[in-house]
Amino acid sequence: MDILRGEQIAEAGLTDWRKLAQGLHARYLVDDFGAGARFVAAVGEAGDSLGHHPRVSMGTGYVDLELVTADAVYRDDEGTEHVVEWVTQQDVDLARRISDIAADHGLDADPASVSEVELGLDTAHSATIAPVWAALLTGDAGSRGRGTPGDEIRDATVRVPNLWFGDEPDGPGQRFHVEVYVAPEVAGQRIAAAVAAGGTVVDDSDAPSLTVIADQDGNRGVVCVDTSAATKG
Repeated sequence: MDILRGEQIAEAGLTDWRKLAQGLHARYLVDDFGAGARFVAAVGEAGDSLGHHPRVSMGTGYVDLELVTADAVYRDDEGTEHVVEWVTQQDVDLARRISDIAADHGLDADPASVSEVELGLDTAHSATIAPVWAALLTGDAGSRGRGTPGDEIRDATVRVPNLWFGDEPDGPGQRFHVEVYVAPEVAGQRIAAAVAAGGTVVDDSDAPSLTVIADQDGNRGVVCVDTSAATKG
């Protein structure tokens, strides 16, 4: 199934959901564990009917869900097909079903609270070093290149954040950094909070998609927003 571009996701009007990194994310607020379990059970039945299921995690007062297709098809500029982890129409269809189920259960969505963390490592030798990081992070050589045409490390069980490889940095400096994906409506608040805590905006040339923040020691992190998939209006 073909991937959906950001504009197509935005046009779907999924008000409960936000596109972060590769997938669609939602949080629903629940009164107690029993309410969350009943909601998850209903979501499971809906997934059974569509042959597709979300990733689910529960905590006190909330149920988090992520929708992503493990075998989505991406075509590069030369027309070559790649199997990737990304959002497809089946994710959009199930997201709508889940939103309806949440409404039936009287649950409120909290889309502004969703987030996703990934790791970035700048290097000119990703093909050489990726096997080391695949083994270290996941213990599975197959995690290298899973769901991506590159060397990115992705654990199939989502135990650890994805690790992707960027370009070799100019001169000495930080190679590792954290990328924090947030909902578009809270990006400004997240940046302001980091600055209020002593951080500094060192690069906002690609804002609001990417805003680089440095701490007092110069360590950098990036606030990321998928503006292309943001619902308009």
